[in-house]
Amino acid sequence: MNIGLVITTLGRVPELRRLLRSLEGQLTTTDVVVIVAQRNLEAVRKLAREFTALTCEIVVTTSPMGASRGRNAGVEALPAGVDYLLHFPNDTTWFPPGTIAGIRSTPSTASAGALTVTDENGPKFQLPAPGTPLDRWNVWTVIEMGLVIRRSVFTMIGGFAESIGTGASTPWQSGEATDLLLRLIRSGQADSFVWLPAETSIGGISDPHGLSNVERRRKLRTYARGFGRLLTNWKYPLYWRAAALAGGLLFGVRNRSSFQAADGWWVFVGRFEGLTGHCFGTTLSTAVDR
Repeated sequence: MNIGLVITTLGRVPELRRLLRSLEGQLTTTDVVVIVAQRNLEAVRKLAREFTALTCEIVVTTSPMGASRGRNAGVEALPAGVDYLLHFPNDTTWFPPGTIAGIRSTPSTASAGALTVTDENGPKFQLPAPGTPLDRWNVWTVIEMGLVIRRSVFTMIGGFAESIGTGASTPWQSGEATDLLLRLIRSGQADSFVWLPAETSIGGISDPHGLSNVERRRKLRTYARGFGRLLTNWKYPLYWRAAALAGGLLFGVRNRSSFQAADGWWVFVGRFEGLTGHCFGTTLSTAVDR
């Protein structure tokens, strides 16, 4: 099975170097790595030329800002005529030994699947047991760097919505993988979705890593906006929306390993903005600037 890795980056060279090093010995000559550098393009091209130890092709391209735009552009940059199994690592993620082999073991009949994403605190989400059908309730456990999907299926359902997600031009700064998989369910292609074993995992950093208090709370608020917007756009029951809103206040308490108790207020505000479709008292929309 041919793997197509699509990495969208703001040009963070040290992080990209760690990611590429982690891939050494895991890829084959039929795999392809596409790096979409939305900043610092020449430095990223220079970095890619250093990795002669990777036997696969490395393509470096660029796109307008926004992670969803970058991922879509990266898929378009893959060689034509090959139905790659796509994976979308962030530039701050890396592949422990055996991860690519685990991804490659995805059944040939599967339209898409999910693997575990871990950070310094453990798994970011607990995935359902293998064999559990993908539905509109458990779809939230799949995040972008934990998604695998066939190129043909990705193209058929329209790729990532470029109006949402990190770096998008709208206030709705999260939810692009959830939206994609909800469209997969609507298309009738989700019956063959698979949850990969827990040992097939990708490493990453926690959401607030390296951020100041102001930056962390801005990110939480803008991510929460995306969550709330999806709940409304996809017509989740009112009780689900109410529970999500109330649960926002407790976010910091329930995630004390990475956040402060007061952070829940900003999650609450963001979810309210997303649920109502109206942002209050700020002109800042993007989640992060670096």
